[in-house]
Amino acid sequence: MKKFNKKIILNILITLVISFILFYLFLPPLNVHVIQFWIFIIFIFGIFMTLNFFTFIGYVSLKGNLSTIKLSKGFKISLGIIPLIIVLIILTNIVFSPIFSSRSYANRIEITEGKVFEEEVKEVDLNKVPLLDRDSTAKIGDRVMGEMTDLVSQFTVSNLYTQINYNDKIVRVTPLEYDGMIKYFTNRGKGITGYIIVDSVTGKAELVRLKKGMKYMPSAMFNENLFRKLRFSYPTEVFGEENFELDNEGNPYWIVPTLRYTGVGLKEEVSGVVILDPITGKSKKYDVDKVPSWVDHVYSANLIMEQVNDWGLYNGGFLNSIFGQKNVVATTEGYNYLIQDDDVYLYTGITSVASDESNLGFILTNMRTKDTNYYLIPGAEEFSAMASAEGQVQQMKYNSTFPLLINLNGKATYLVSLKDNAGLVKMYAFVDVQDYQKVVVTDAQEGILKAKENYLKNSGIKKDAQLIEGSIGIKNISSAYIDGNTYYYIEAFDGNKYKVSIKVNEDLLPFFKNGDEFTAMYIDSESVKEITLIK
Repeated sequence: MKKFNKKIILNILITLVISFILFYLFLPPLNVHVIQFWIFIIFIFGIFMTLNFFTFIGYVSLKGNLSTIKLSKGFKISLGIIPLIIVLIILTNIVFSPIFSSRSYANRIEITEGKVFEEEVKEVDLNKVPLLDRDSTAKIGDRVMGEMTDLVSQFTVSNLYTQINYNDKIVRVTPLEYDGMIKYFTNRGKGITGYIIVDSVTGKAELVRLKKGMKYMPSAMFNENLFRKLRFSYPTEVFGEENFELDNEGNPYWIVPTLRYTGVGLKEEVSGVVILDPITGKSKKYDVDKVPSWVDHVYSANLIMEQVNDWGLYNGGFLNSIFGQKNVVATTEGYNYLIQDDDVYLYTGITSVASDESNLGFILTNMRTKDTNYYLIPGAEEFSAMASAEGQVQQMKYNSTFPLLINLNGKATYLVSLKDNAGLVKMYAFVDVQDYQKVVVTDAQEGILKAKENYLKNSGIKKDAQLIEGSIGIKNISSAYIDGNTYYYIEAFDGNKYKVSIKVNEDLLPFFKNGDEFTAMYIDSESVKEITLIK
């Protein structure tokens, strides 16, 4: 029996050694709220039980009596632990699923409704619009790297390209990385000595060389690997997507959100942020409401989209999300970023679950604070606008970038770039959000300001047109069907004339009649004034 006990102790020691090796390689969080932890536990327990099984068989064989196996009740009971863990995880997640707590899913994000886009979002300054998307930025970054003959053979460019507001400039920034294991060993002494910064407005790019190299990187190995450094510093934390950012002095940092869950992997939320200096390896965790103001990305775009979709799906309860689906909405498939007041905002369209190629409005979310506003602006969803822009030059077979949402002369407007197969920007297009048939494309060589001028001229909007709020009394109203859209033409009692697309408010406009009065936002004009919002 002593020999048997010694073998059990040996099995425990072997299991601990294997556990440390696996932990070092795969870095699972020691946190009961994530499935990776339980997979790790089950695997380690399985190793221990396997060692015990073969130890027990060997012990019995030495005794010459295989029937002794029947006495191992503890072994049989242990075999039931793994199925028990799996069943408990499933039951726990059912309890915390939307079936029983749909309201908590809907409330994962607080969305302020009733905001007016034209009042909240500043008039666009086209000298500060990030015209370069990520793909175009990456091409520029690769070109800059190719010119650095002393670095190009040793390092490669990371594909992160984080968009940040850096000293009032909209830029994308990305670090260099070790180009393989051999290059890591030959360069680890000095580390990675630079990062690339690309101006998203002008396209100007430079490689910033550091006096001291960055050692704690995703491509580094052993204890200098970024994720291993984070895991051993914060063994119980669950980490989100890492971002590479700069402080106001141009010092590089890794910004890594920490996550919390309900049940096992349910209702993901950001609990804080770890800011790690890639040069020294020093790090500090901040509560989510105490993150330094220079940090732009605390919440990931995927998490914001997930939470907004839960808000749109479960606002009316779980049963309504499946059967009635009254007032059930969802985000459109894509998203983009806006820069405003020194912060980065995510925007995406909100559409009905019917997916009828139109948006009910847009949400704007501060990526640092998660403050979210919902703007009710009925109109074309982003991919319809992209197709409309591509259709203007279909013979060229240009591809549209995902739109930027801007406030142009008091109206929500899409701005897209049209690129050729080589990824070069050939044209700019402005598309009216509420009427995507209004689209004007301009050769990129003429510049973005000329593109704006062409759009305003061709769409009938004067450069100095103002957005005005006023009360309109209907003297006479009529409708017309133009290019697949219904428009209403209103003659007011004060003599002014107005035009409004049914997309502005399809639930209200068909019921307007002579003598009615309503409040609206409209673009001032000497002729027909265009209504953009009915309150």
